[in-house]
Amino acid sequence: MRGARYDVAIVGAGIVGLAHALAAARRGLRVIVFDRDSRANGASVRNFGFITVTGQLAGLTWKRARRSRDIWEELAPLADIEIVHRNECLIVHSREAVKVLTEFAATDMGADCQLLSPEQLRERVPMANFDDVCGALWSPLELRIEPRAALSGLAAHLGKRYGVRIEWDTQVWQIATHRLDTTAGTFEADRIIVASGPDLLTLFPEVHAKRKVSLCKLQMLRLAPQPSDWKLPAAIMSDFGLVRYGGFSAQPAAAGLRTLLEVEQAQLLSYGIHLIVVQSSDGSLIIGDSHEYGMTLDPFYSSEIEAAILSLAHSVLHMPHGDVVERWIGVYPYSKTCDAFVDSPDPHTRVVEVTSGTGMSTAFGLAEEVIAELFA
Repeated sequence: MRGARYDVAIVGAGIVGLAHALAAARRGLRVIVFDRDSRANGASVRNFGFITVTGQLAGLTWKRARRSRDIWEELAPLADIEIVHRNECLIVHSREAVKVLTEFAATDMGADCQLLSPEQLRERVPMANFDDVCGALWSPLELRIEPRAALSGLAAHLGKRYGVRIEWDTQVWQIATHRLDTTAGTFEADRIIVASGPDLLTLFPEVHAKRKVSLCKLQMLRLAPQPSDWKLPAAIMSDFGLVRYGGFSAQPAAAGLRTLLEVEQAQLLSYGIHLIVVQSSDGSLIIGDSHEYGMTLDPFYSSEIEAAILSLAHSVLHMPHGDVVERWIGVYPYSKTCDAFVDSPDPHTRVVEVTSGTGMSTAFGLAEEVIAELFA
């Protein structure tokens, strides 16, 4: 009922918004969510569905990823969300990269991981391309879900299990204390959470400007289903992940690896490419991605960048079927200064942004913190 007052109103039904809805609903709070689209259509459904713990920045981001991973594990069977596959294997091709893996494995964050020799890797990942392979890191912590199905499944679960109301096709154009003015009328709530993702200008643009938030554009693609006996035992990453993910890049040896890649792979670095390959239940492979930054990003897909991504993928894995069957562009909010932030325009309102492309991996943990603080 539009005239009702809610305990929590949330703007945005991507993973960050729905994670806050879950955290609030589990406390028995009455929740309403608004989204301007007919379904989740942004960064939350344009990613790998790779719930990544290993390699996340030490501290809050890593702790949020560990907690979020556990919530995904618990939530998946309740919301009829399939866990498509598990584990992460980071395959490297230089001694410099092996040094980074060795240093990381010696940290608390690497306690559950295992360093693999090329021979051990062959047993775990027989479809790897073993030309120049120097070693690998195996992590049992990761999960892979299908984001397009998972977001709709999560939204349905919130409604059925907790009575969370989601107002699709509804733009929130103004927020005041306890009040939201929308295209569907005015609503009231004791607490308001804004999780509007890459829309940096409609609500609280001053908050995003203060945090120097811009946008990140990425390219991704899907390869045709592989043969039925070709099954990835883990999500696959490569050397480039070691200079991109904060948990790896903070290791002392990462500087030497970056220097090597700048000499040998300058073009891939210039495109912001780091390799992730995951497999869907139909056998198809999702591969990416590149990174480009700015306030206004062009909408065009680059065949040159795609060729570079595929070349890197083929250098790491033998993939029998190489036909590209789907291509897309993703956009998410980005900040050089933080992985995520929570801002308080007033005592009852929070602006929450994940500014590192790690929403699927960290949002559940972050949301529990925000809801706990708001309702302390």
